[in-house]
Amino acid sequence: MSIFLILLAAGESKRLKSSLPKPYITVNNKKLLEHTLNLFKSFRVIKKTVIVYNKKHKKHLNKLNPKNILKIVGGKTRQESTFKALKRIKKMNCKKVLIHDAARPFPSKKIINEIINKIRKNHAVVPIIKVNDATKRVEKKIIFKNIKRNTLRFSQTPQAFTYKKIYEKHKKNMNTSVDDDSALFTDDGEKVISINGSKKNLKITDKEDLDIFKSLVKGKSYSGIGFDVHKLVKGRKLYLGGIKIPFVLGLKGHSDADPVLHALIDSLLGACRLGDIGKLFCNKNKKYKNIRSTILLRKVIELIKSKNFSINNIDINIIAQKPKIKKYSKKMIQIISKICEINPNEINIKGKTTEKLGLIGKEKAIASEVITSVIKYD
Repeated sequence: MSIFLILLAAGESKRLKSSLPKPYITVNNKKLLEHTLNLFKSFRVIKKTVIVYNKKHKKHLNKLNPKNILKIVGGKTRQESTFKALKRIKKMNCKKVLIHDAARPFPSKKIINEIINKIRKNHAVVPIIKVNDATKRVEKKIIFKNIKRNTLRFSQTPQAFTYKKIYEKHKKNMNTSVDDDSALFTDDGEKVISINGSKKNLKITDKEDLDIFKSLVKGKSYSGIGFDVHKLVKGRKLYLGGIKIPFVLGLKGHSDADPVLHALIDSLLGACRLGDIGKLFCNKNKKYKNIRSTILLRKVIELIKSKNFSINNIDINIIAQKPKIKKYSKKMIQIISKICEINPNEINIKGKTTEKLGLIGKEKAIASEVITSVIKYD
């Protein structure tokens, strides 16, 4: 039996409100898409895997660089994306096909095994779970009808189909909107076999779903603190939090002297028990002369990932009389979240002053302190 796998990863991920597209968010040092690929990789009966991706996310997929994968640009809708994949494999001797949402990174091997076994003698197989909560029909936040939940079920993916049948149904219903692929069978009055799904096979839609998934992946939490201060001088550019800030003075240092990223690096190294910034990037080494601290932070992120650490959250104080930090904090968060591969909501930046006391209060220096929480995964 020739089985192909279609992974749908072409969505916009708008409801997650993340700076990174959903399939490329890191949990346990793997992208969500990697979690999914790794699960299916062990099933030798799957002869070909197709990833349907959003063309806006091409650089993320290229960076991931999955091996022996057919990559296809998706359409405007889930259904259009699925049909594009089905058309692409039409002449590749596919007998049965699994269609799975990449936003479900945790289907159990038991579910996948059972679906593969059931599809051998059936045309459509879908995992479902019971509806345990009281079910209501709501309009404009007003409940106007109670629905008996006895026969209600939630459907999940992967869903399995006979290739010829699902292809023809998509072709026939190209302009019809359906919630999932199995609906094309039930709408035609054809039998769809169900198996027991799992609550752990959740679909990640918003931040709460992502937090639930993270809780399913075991890990131990650690914290680290970092501090850095640099003198303000003439003739230097001012870098704070990874961005250049227009100011009459800059910070003196061997690198770009960004105290925010230096403190962040030290807090990460401390949490992961990997020494400090001076140990990794000695200020006597000429190759680090005037280097951007964003480059150093990227190196540290790669290091901690190689040790199976993942960042949980970052809290930053920037201590400066001038410039005012509030104006730039949002852009700093965007830069840091991108480098650290975490959601911007997991980063907090506070601008503080010393009430004109000391070197900082006299506008002769800027300091930063950072506390970071990380998780070590087995």
